Amino acid sequence: MTDVLDLKDVTIRRGTTTILDDVSWTVREGERWVVLGRNGAGKTTLLQVASGRMHPTRGSAELLGEQLGKVDVFELRPRIGLSSAALADRIPSGETVRDVVLTAAYGVTGRWRESYEELDESRAADLLAAFGVDHLADRYFGTLSEGERKRVQIARSLMTDPELLLLDEPAAGLDLGGREELVAALAELAADPKSPVLVLVTHHVEEIPPGFTHLLLLKDGRVHAAGPVAEVLTASTLSEAFGLDLVVDHNGERWAARAAG
Repeated sequence: MTDVLDLKDVTIRRGTTTILDDVSWTVREGERWVVLGRNGAGKTTLLQVASGRMHPTRGSAELLGEQLGKVDVFELRPRIGLSSAALADRIPSGETVRDVVLTAAYGVTGRWRESYEELDESRAADLLAAFGVDHLADRYFGTLSEGERKRVQIARSLMTDPELLLLDEPAAGLDLGGREELVAALAELAADPKSPVLVLVTHHVEEIPPGFTHLLLLKDGRVHAAGPVAEVLTASTLSEAFGLDLVVDHNGERWAARAAG
């Protein structure tokens, strides 16, 4: 299989602080990855590298066959879908939901004077329908509930038909119902062979959707474990990564973790 992401000894430093430390990680076509770790483990920073928005201090990062530092990132980024809180914060609250998705075609977060073809309009409508928010197309983004905003953001991240889709804690801030609706939508996306390679960042094992195949476990900016979900997601491995004695339960296609005792 072709490598979609290939990180070799990636280190990110900010001043005297090391955020990522010698991270090596390979993601191949057809795989669906979860990146798991406690707060401050380096998950979001890793996704910034994987999306071409941050260059390593040391090491190399190859994205979709292109090496960071040797490629025009503005040509690379449209091939990578990204949904994150930082990106959502840049979306004007007065932008209509339809335009939130549509403007991704130009890589902008607010509609100005650009024009769109009928094909773009149709794709935006189809994506809104796929995530159950087509009835909100004329609403302003700032008036949506957190769950609605998350689904609109994922629809937006798919607008350019990316080869790689990166989702940074998409269930953060959702109530139980919203989380379960989102997990079901992501499970459907993971099951579709036409979907891009998926990488989902979370710190809750309960948010791992069915159909995700691999897990990268980070601890203190380093790779603690990586491989098929069932092999990595064990009580001992998770306990070491989170610094707490944990019990891991696997019920059907869903996972859960709790403190032992």
